[in-house]
Amino acid sequence: MALRATVICVLAVAALAGCGSGGGDKSSSAGGNDDCSQYGSIPSARTTKAPWPAPENPMGLTCKAGLVPEKAEFLQYHVHAHLDVFVNGKPVFVPAGIGIDVDNPAVQSEKGPNGIVIGAGLTQECDQPCISPLHTHDLSGLLHTETKTPSPNQLGQFFTEWAVRLTNDCIGGYCKPAVPIKIYVDGKVATGDPAQIELSNLREIAILIGTPPATIPMEFPR
Repeated sequence: MALRATVICVLAVAALAGCGSGGGDKSSSAGGNDDCSQYGSIPSARTTKAPWPAPENPMGLTCKAGLVPEKAEFLQYHVHAHLDVFVNGKPVFVPAGIGIDVDNPAVQSEKGPNGIVIGAGLTQECDQPCISPLHTHDLSGLLHTETKTPSPNQLGQFFTEWAVRLTNDCIGGYCKPAVPIKIYVDGKVATGDPAQIELSNLREIAILIGTPPATIPMEFPR
């Protein structure tokens, strides 16, 4: 897991120069919430090619994903799923700070040499909602679900927070049949709507776009 995280970190820093907010359509990766106007302008799901840096307005995207932004983390229900994304065999970093308002004073964030956030977490309760029940703290691909009551989240909700298109046929700017796309869940090829994949505890999700990597992650990294 350490080696994989290191590789992703290196790629994240190297790829920053090519990062952009990108365009997108109006579709959402999850059912979402239609009443999120209080959060202002919310980014559309990007239909661009990777990399996909952390988008702006994380609390608006949390609302769009059908989740409720909180002022603190609640650990009564705390599970971890892991996400790997590959494009033509190369890992695509899953950004740190997805679902976290890194500009809030109560959030401690660490940035790499090029200004990219590589770690984010709360030091105290925020004065206003600053964190989603579904978020990432670092570049390891670990997806945290932290809520007051048992309520598993879905992959589509994370992609909504990431502001990246996720449908049966497309991920970001890659679409079948022009580009092969396969999704593995705990080592088995997933069928059906990828947005409905549950982020259950210790679940490994591997998204393969284009040429697959030499080794496909089959289980949660330990």
